Amino acid sequence: MTETKKIWLSHLAVLVVLFAAQYILPQYHTTNLARIMVMAVYAMGYNIAFGYTGLLSLGHALFFALGMYGMGLPIWQLEWLPVPALIFGLVAGGVGAGAVGLLALRTTGVSFMIVTLMFAQAGYLTLLYLNTWTGGDEGFVVERAYRMIGGIDLAADGPRFMVALGLYGTGMALCIWLVRSPFGRVMVAMRENEERSRMLGYDPFRVKLLALVISGFYAGLAGAAYGMLFGYVGATFATIQYSILPMLYVLMGGAGTVLGPLLGAALMFYLIDIASGFTDAWLFLVGVSLVALILFAPKGLLGTIRERGIKWLP
Repeated sequence: MTETKKIWLSHLAVLVVLFAAQYILPQYHTTNLARIMVMAVYAMGYNIAFGYTGLLSLGHALFFALGMYGMGLPIWQLEWLPVPALIFGLVAGGVGAGAVGLLALRTTGVSFMIVTLMFAQAGYLTLLYLNTWTGGDEGFVVERAYRMIGGIDLAADGPRFMVALGLYGTGMALCIWLVRSPFGRVMVAMRENEERSRMLGYDPFRVKLLALVISGFYAGLAGAAYGMLFGYVGATFATIQYSILPMLYVLMGGAGTVLGPLLGAALMFYLIDIASGFTDAWLFLVGVSLVALILFAPKGLLGTIRERGIKWLP
């Protein structure tokens, strides 16, 4: 079997398992899995910037929130239909990432990380300042009437799960295509040795900007879908926590692997869920697990598996 067939069949098998899970798991876990898949799309976008291109950003919460508010505000204030609102949220995330990238990519390393954090914090404070329009800290609810597409109620458990699965499957397929394309190889080259890539004729600024914009589209789509599927939009999603979460998902699952964001999102979600049920010091347990990960699997779970055996994992 060729490497390409192995890649597509293995990832298709994951989608089949996810599809079957809705008929096997209790309703509580099915709802959680839908949430995990949407957040995995967000983390997949972060992985394109960080895992494949080497851009360590702390500003992705801004792109996630732009997608969420780009979907929610037109519905809340202008009574848009769901599909145009979702598209607007997707575009808002990508355009926001491009605007931030044009300025932030003039810096590198820690400076880039700090600049992206500053943009995200500015976005969060803007949402709070314009609370008359945005709902501020309290946010607002997306009414059920505006969560209907073609007669399908996205507030219902079954349709919500299938839409989340469809979004994840589409994002995964596009990610596989991207990272195996010539441009994907260039992204990895930038991550490994930027100066050598420059000598070969590639413009690091353009490559990084395009990678960041693609990452922003993923984040915007995830934010718009999250608000639509779960019916809430709030400034909390623009805080630093939502920039750190996708980074943790990627680090735990495996930076530079397509399935790493899903695995990391699922493990981190249930680690927090289970630990918080036993102790108020659940952050301590999360910290211990991350330290253990760094010691025993510094490239993440799937990254370590790829390094030790399954070399063809994208």
